[in-house]
Amino acid sequence: MPPDQGDRSDDTFSLTPVAVAERWIHLFNAHDVQSLVHLYAQNGRHTSPRIRTLHPETHGELIGRSALLDWWEAALKQTPSLHYDARKIVGDGTTAFVEYVRQATGEPDTVVVERFDVEDGEIVSSQVFL
Repeated sequence: MPPDQGDRSDDTFSLTPVAVAERWIHLFNAHDVQSLVHLYAQNGRHTSPRIRTLHPETHGELIGRSALLDWWEAALKQTPSLHYDARKIVGDGTTAFVEYVRQATGEPDTVVVERFDVEDGEIVSSQVFL
């Protein structure tokens, strides 16, 4: 894994979408939400059916690091055992897809695919498919 990029050093601009997605999984599983949201562009977007269910007024989409920070901090507080077991990460010059198994104590495992659109080493959009 590359060194912590939470401060958005110039090195992140050399990261491929696959490397960004690998870093995303690593930071999520470390529950390092501060560094996780800094993988996103300032106005990065995250779309998920779970967001739509829990916050219908958002139409399932969060925009900006602050909203992403609040979302993942709340999720990890509610489900502290939450872990993503990455099965496959593939991508090209602008996009990465991650297949992972969402695991949490007391909940059934869920297979998830997540798409990351990356520009200049930052996630501009991520979308969850259940």
